[in-house]
Amino acid sequence: MIAGAGERAALRFIDFFTAHIRNPNTRAAYGVAVRGFVDWLEMRGLAEVDAIRTHHVSTYIETLTRSYSAPTVKQHLAAIRRLFDWLIVGQVADQNPAAPVRGPSHIVKKGKTPVLDGDEARKLIDSIDVSTIVGLRDRALIALLIYSFARISAALQMNVDDYYPQGKRWWVRLHEKGGKQHEMPAHHLLEHYLDAYVTAAGLAAEKNVPLFRTLGGRGRKQLTADRLTRQDARRMIVRRARNAGLLSRGSPATASGRPASPSICSTAGSSSTPSRWRRMRARARPSFTIAATTR
Repeated sequence: MIAGAGERAALRFIDFFTAHIRNPNTRAAYGVAVRGFVDWLEMRGLAEVDAIRTHHVSTYIETLTRSYSAPTVKQHLAAIRRLFDWLIVGQVADQNPAAPVRGPSHIVKKGKTPVLDGDEARKLIDSIDVSTIVGLRDRALIALLIYSFARISAALQMNVDDYYPQGKRWWVRLHEKGGKQHEMPAHHLLEHYLDAYVTAAGLAAEKNVPLFRTLGGRGRKQLTADRLTRQDARRMIVRRARNAGLLSRGSPATASGRPASPSICSTAGSSSTPSRWRRMRARARPSFTIAATTR
């Protein structure tokens, strides 16, 4: 459809994802949404951009609501709206057929993420076999999420030099959205887990390289130079939680085939915890975050 609209439309379409959408996660999500919409249109014989009308978009959104959750449908609608806004500015389309379409309402009163208390958090960490580099990596990553309240993307964006000494303590530097960086002192248990992983992986002398890496080699038991992805990290956490007996395949959170990662809530504070670390914990966001007990 886009290619048939001419070279100018094709270049404008490419620029939407490469220049206009800067966040890689948003780019990937919008790519899936737009591809699904275009495929749906072509299956119904609509092969021209100018032929798309509001009722086509509303019918497509109504179809999505039968199979997907409200947030997913709203994201697909937002992707279509922004794409047509971009095409209008580039004089490729005359109107935005998605502008009048309303998405499904979505009000969150209670999160669906399974919550683990402090004892379950320790059970999760203690259940990991740390006799291999894989176990040391997984324990270090889960501990980082627990003791820093980091988003998974911020944790995976860490390089080796983002775990560094300052005074008598070791600190972690998280790369948050919008280029922001959050620095905080590492909990003494987090120090122990990160030190064990960095030493075993031979990363102490390296600097601007990924801290958490994918697996490769024979039997996938060796670390590669590639950064661990969010999808792989999520699958790892869910697998570890199941092995620890904290998640079951028949639970409501996993019945859809997209099991939620566990969220470990803070059940106790510590007067010895640095105030800056406590402030960072207070700013933690609920999206794919593991919170911890600080006993």
